[in-house]
Amino acid sequence: MTVLPTLRYPFASTAIELNDVTPEQTNPSMRPRPGTGIVRPNKRRFVKNAILANLSLQDLAAIGEFLEPVVLTERMVLQEPKKNLNHVYFIDSGLVSLRVVAHGSMLETAVVGYSGAVGLSLVVGGNIATQQSVVLFPGGALRIHADHLRRVMSERPKILEGVLRYYQTLSTHCAQTALCGVRHELERRLASWVCLACDALDGNVLPVTHDYVSVALGLPRSGVTRALLRFEEQGLIRKMRGVLQVHDQKRLQQKACCCYGVIASTYACVDHPAGVERLPTPVRRPT
Repeated sequence: MTVLPTLRYPFASTAIELNDVTPEQTNPSMRPRPGTGIVRPNKRRFVKNAILANLSLQDLAAIGEFLEPVVLTERMVLQEPKKNLNHVYFIDSGLVSLRVVAHGSMLETAVVGYSGAVGLSLVVGGNIATQQSVVLFPGGALRIHADHLRRVMSERPKILEGVLRYYQTLSTHCAQTALCGVRHELERRLASWVCLACDALDGNVLPVTHDYVSVALGLPRSGVTRALLRFEEQGLIRKMRGVLQVHDQKRLQQKACCCYGVIASTYACVDHPAGVERLPTPVRRPT
């Protein structure tokens, strides 16, 4: 894999601001005495990834010691089937496609956005990748070496709990995609995919072609084109060269098959797990 460029700070497109945990927060004896005049730099970290954002500040500081910000460029291959899992990528922005690849063909099983991570099968003992992970839309991620993640999860059970919660959600996504492929008609499958991609990207503009959608979903290109034309005529989307802009996601969701609701509800549990107090998220502005 190409050497990934690193950034000094995580990405400006992120949404949740967290104060770094300092030694003074965990050890009161290290706090400066009033009147000493000691001023510490105001360091801040921005985290949008739902798995990380749901951690306590102490747990985030523990895992943050090993996180490396990386830029995700279009078509970058993060993992290949039958290769060792060396890193886990907590996606902060952009979109990653998970694919089954065999005999020159591929089928997409899930898309991963800011709610999740790539490479988490290692937490259940899988050291070899079973799917290909390719960046579909560019963005950024926080990368951690597999050994460091295992170590911090063993020391911080809440981190393991959050990771396993997402892994279960991703497994549901992949299984539901398989069911969808053999049970539901083209137009409903297409509407479901577009809605899931918008949710994962946290946006309504998808830089994707008809060719990609037809190959990823195993659908005829002509059928995809006709379905998208109908969506456009109904005012649900706008098609431009290499781009789909969703105008009315609520109505598009109504056209989607039941798989969209099943998958979306499982991701809601990752973004807002019961009993976890999160920092407020700014209101998403329409683009």
